[in-house]
Amino acid sequence: MMGADAIYDAAKRFAIPSARQSSSTAKAIMTDYAVARFNMVEGQLKPNKVTSPALLEAMLAVPRDRFVPKAIRGIAHVDEDIPLDGGRYLMEPMVLGRLIETAAVRDSDIALVVGCGTGYSAAVLARLANTVVALESDPDMAQTASETLAHLGVDNAVVVEGPLAEGYAKQAPYQVIVFDGAVAEIQPAILEQLADGGRLTAVLAPEGGMGRATLYQRIGSVVSHRPVFDAAVQLLPGCAPKPGFRF
Repeated sequence: MMGADAIYDAAKRFAIPSARQSSSTAKAIMTDYAVARFNMVEGQLKPNKVTSPALLEAMLAVPRDRFVPKAIRGIAHVDEDIPLDGGRYLMEPMVLGRLIETAAVRDSDIALVVGCGTGYSAAVLARLANTVVALESDPDMAQTASETLAHLGVDNAVVVEGPLAEGYAKQAPYQVIVFDGAVAEIQPAILEQLADGGRLTAVLAPEGGMGRATLYQRIGSVVSHRPVFDAAVQLLPGCAPKPGFRF
């Protein structure tokens, strides 16, 4: 995995248009971002078991570059977790794509994103689900996400603030819950927010490091789960493994 310093060094190769640059330059850079999204879909998602036409179309359409700091917009589509402000990360495209595909989102679903960060995952899900509730614990990041989604015209997603490990019971139940980052475990309080027939996807990393993407499903009062694929993503704040006793 590329470190944050290496990502920022790579970003220096890309120019961000200033107010004084010509409109043709700005349009050219916007075209470059569209090409980058196309390459992301063709080179990262399709070869790695992301096959849903609706999801591929959503990730092709949502401008991922708008959800990262301006200084690194040029590398927003690389196959790495991208560092955001405040020690947070934008999840690797392939991992997010597979988590969403595993959740089998329908256009009638109400979905919860836990740890939405700057809002990219919520924007993608908003193109697939009926309504998206995007939970974020960092007030500044929640405001950024809300403003970005509004600017892009995403009118079926709402950003709410609260502790990530608790979910957002106020709007439950949810047909879909997606964690935008790794967690040590899924708290029972969040599993209770799944609707009958609901699906929850998250990368579980109980010891940190390499995690395992896992699908949870509720049928009546029974919640089952199974591993789907291995993935190394950054832990969400408040969701890290609790220190245990060691000799």
